[in-house]
Amino acid sequence: MWYLYITENQNGAYYTGITTCLERRFKEHRQGKGGRYTRHNRPEQLLYTETFSSRYQAELRELQIKRWSRVKKKALIERDFEILQQLSISRD
Repeated sequence: MWYLYITENQNGAYYTGITTCLERRFKEHRQGKGGRYTRHNRPEQLLYTETFSSRYQAELRELQIKRWSRVKKKALIERDFEILQQLSISRD
């Protein structure tokens, strides 16, 4: 099982990642053992998770969310699907 997660970090930014063990990964980030970004901007809290059956699916979703604006990520975290849908409408 793979998990996508979003944390809020000390600097107020959202961080999106994937793992097979949420508890272990969050602990690593908090101890500064994660990637470069979270080593310098430690997570304060876990805000959101999704579950996937494969790494590939989790990576696709991670890449999708990483391209989103902060406002759109916040709507996902708050499960405000009405705002999320409005923000997803094509601007063409």
